Order: sequence, then C-alpha cells, then structure tokens
Amino acid sequence: QVQLVESGGGLVQAGGSLRLSCAASGGTFSSYAMGWFRQAPGKEREFVAAIRRRGGSTYYADSVKDRFTISRDNAKNTVYLQMNILKPDDTAVYYCAASVIATQITRDSAYDYWGQGTQVTVSS
Repeated sequence: QVQLVESGGGLVQAGGSLRLSCAASGGTFSSYAMGWFRQAPGKEREFVAAIRRRGGSTYYADSVKDRFTISRDNAKNTVYLQMNILKPDDTAVYYCAASVIATQITRDSAYDYWGQGTQVTVSS
C-alpha cells in the first residue's frame, strides 16, 4: 500500500509562486508514474501534470503549460509541482497520485493511489 502526503499549499497573490511536494512511502516510488490533479469548488477534478517513472517525459494541461513544472526525485521518493505566475483560476485542492500501470496518465482513472490534497488559494 502506497501512502502519498502533499505539502506546500497556501495562500498566494496572483503572479506569485508555490512549490508543492508529494512524499511517497510504502511502495517502490520509481516504479510509478506520478500525477497532479486539482479540484476547485463546484467543479470536477481535473488533470494538471504528470511525469513518467524516470522523469523522461512530462505532460501538462493546456491551462498550466509554461507556468507549472512537474519533477521527481526518485532518491527522495518525492514528486514536485513548481507553480509560477499563479492566477485566481488556479485556486483548488491539489492532489498527487501514483499510477502502477502508467498508461494514459493524463486521466485520473489511470491512478491507483491518491494523497489527501493540499489547498492552494490565489488571491487577485
């Protein structure tokens, strides 16, 4: 069983930056593709970014491309989401997730394990 714990959320002004971290335990981190998703109030959960097992390929939602960067450190069992030029529309609970099969990793159905989420609030 894999446990995922997100951290780094908070309140930031528009144009600011935050770095989310997701620490994994209880599994072989390097064998999982990792993703970040978010859910805003009254909206469905949506894909934000994903990264393959060795970090060779990354994927982004159009809404965050060129502003957010996903990365991973397999030695530290941690995946990161660097968020720059934040906008009020980025306000949401952000979740990290781990995928065993690691196919179609832009879809939440590909993920087997989820963290509890961390709140990101961007003020205008």
